Amino acid sequence: MSRVFEERVAMITGASQGIGESIAQRLASEGCNLILASRRQEACEEVGSLLAGEDIETLAVGMDVGSLDSVVASVDEALERFGHIDFLVNNAGIARDNLLVRMDPADWDAVLRTDLTGVYNCTKTVLRSMLRRRSGRVVTISSVVGLLGNSGQTAYGAAKAGVLGFTKSLAREIASRNITVNAVAPGYITTEMTAGLPEGATENLQQKIPLGRLGVGADVAGAVRFLLSEDAAYITGQVLSVDGGMYM
Repeated sequence: MSRVFEERVAMITGASQGIGESIAQRLASEGCNLILASRRQEACEEVGSLLAGEDIETLAVGMDVGSLDSVVASVDEALERFGHIDFLVNNAGIARDNLLVRMDPADWDAVLRTDLTGVYNCTKTVLRSMLRRRSGRVVTISSVVGLLGNSGQTAYGAAKAGVLGFTKSLAREIASRNITVNAVAPGYITTEMTAGLPEGATENLQQKIPLGRLGVGADVAGAVRFLLSEDAAYITGQVLSVDGGMYM
């Protein structure tokens, strides 16, 4: 692949596995230096070591996106190392699925804290560097559940729908600074989160997907790569669905 992101720096949250790791692999293959962020710093270090052959620099940081203090400390460390951050990919997320009448308030709070407040914490903090340089890209991973809804996922759906409103509003706020803000809404992607689905659930899901298969991390990574590239320089405030046609 061409090294179109050479000398660029991207921070990816939730980079220790799944979609985040796939995004890291794709950006690294095109020369992007990476800040790999997760509460599981050792796992991020392992991801970074796997990318060592790509001739890029990586920094693994132990960061809880739900804690503003943790985010500020990690971003400060990254800026001290790289000097600037060109791209922010808000990917960290959790799910605590249950019917609303059975949902523990602590589970609701945990999902909103990570999946929505975490986007606020990370974007607000990284934005300072982008505003100074009058350049940047923010891409946040939402979900088809934020568009369609899904039984048993009121907390997750609320957070992921909130991300879309956040994206569109922020895009309007900072477009004049040459900073774009977009979202990717994956459908059902084969990751650690979907690996625990009950027997037969995968087949049932595939029947609801026009393309007839679950997605893979590379499908999402390709969409993120596009939105970070110069090919998407005139695109902001948009939601790119990567769901095999579930939402159309």
